[in-house]
Amino acid sequence: MKRKAIAVADAVALIPDGARLMIGGFMGVGSPRRLLDELVRQGRRGLTVISNDTARPGVGVGKLISAGLVSTLITSHIGTNPETQQLMLAGRLNVTLVPQGTLAERIRAGGVGLGGVLTPTGVGTSVQEGKQTIELEGRQYLLETSLKGDFSLIRAQRADYYGNLEYALTARNFNPLMAMASTTTIAEAEDIVAVGVIPPDVVGTPGVLVQHLVKRGAA
Repeated sequence: MKRKAIAVADAVALIPDGARLMIGGFMGVGSPRRLLDELVRQGRRGLTVISNDTARPGVGVGKLISAGLVSTLITSHIGTNPETQQLMLAGRLNVTLVPQGTLAERIRAGGVGLGGVLTPTGVGTSVQEGKQTIELEGRQYLLETSLKGDFSLIRAQRADYYGNLEYALTARNFNPLMAMASTTTIAEAEDIVAVGVIPPDVVGTPGVLVQHLVKRGAA
């Protein structure tokens, strides 16, 4: 079904305070920059953010951290953003650190309807605290529950008006996984092209997973 692209302000207006957001990107690469800027402009508060990282101050998810919009963060590392570290140490930001591969698998599990995944990563470390362990064939595994969001905010290189998305190289990163794992997916793209321009074998996210496509341009 063809979609009418909507203004970025209208897309962000769908997101309430306190929403649980999955945000694509890796150190800002593949992050939905316009959606993040509009979240800051509209001042959404009390957000739970699931992302690979918080990049740096003023970059990627770091913009939300700098603006004080995030109350809970589930991520794989914060080492490149001193603002995130300071807020966590001050008790003003609830941070859950998850090994990167485990984070990706928990998101994938949420997208495909699994309750969780078994992983040996973290066994015998602080990652294990409070988690169920299962022994299989003589080896211990952690049961890591799946992750889901209210909204996934993702970025693609190209989109068509069916919502099919094509990603550029490493900008693919977490975006396709997150597109599957939320109730509503909002996508922005460098270019929006006619249906049929994107070859089927390079579609990274099929349009059935995308509910809203953001118009090009500043509006």
